[in-house]
Amino acid sequence: MTATDPALTALSQGWCALSLLHGRIEAHIERALQAEHDLSVREYSLLDVLSRQHDGEGGHLQMKQVADAVVLSQSATTRLVTRLEDRGLLLRYLCPTDRRGIYTNVSETGLELLAAARPTNETALREALDAAAENPELAPLVRAVEGLRVPA
Repeated sequence: MTATDPALTALSQGWCALSLLHGRIEAHIERALQAEHDLSVREYSLLDVLSRQHDGEGGHLQMKQVADAVVLSQSATTRLVTRLEDRGLLLRYLCPTDRRGIYTNVSETGLELLAAARPTNETALREALDAAAENPELAPLVRAVEGLRVPA
């Protein structure tokens, strides 16, 4: 394959379209969450991921798992956790069975904010997808996203 190979060109164009769709959606959601709830997309995502934890086997996520879920480095995730903890949205505590482990949970205030922000997130996502569907290059990707059935 060469750099001018049509298969590589099509692959590159597909990747650019996917990146464009992601960027537009994220920017639209970011503006809505910031305006309504003073939350960034990453902050919302972190609260959402941590709110799904549970007690019991495999219920609490390690920082690496959280970082993977919110698509950040471990150090960036730690800084984000600290910012949200400083705002009273998260709580950290020692693992009861392994004193070296530290768990992070969403506080009551964080759960209330997350509940208030969820409809904003959903509405902004729908708006961004609807707008992208009007672009012929992005419409197939929007249909693919809408057709996904990912287990919770």
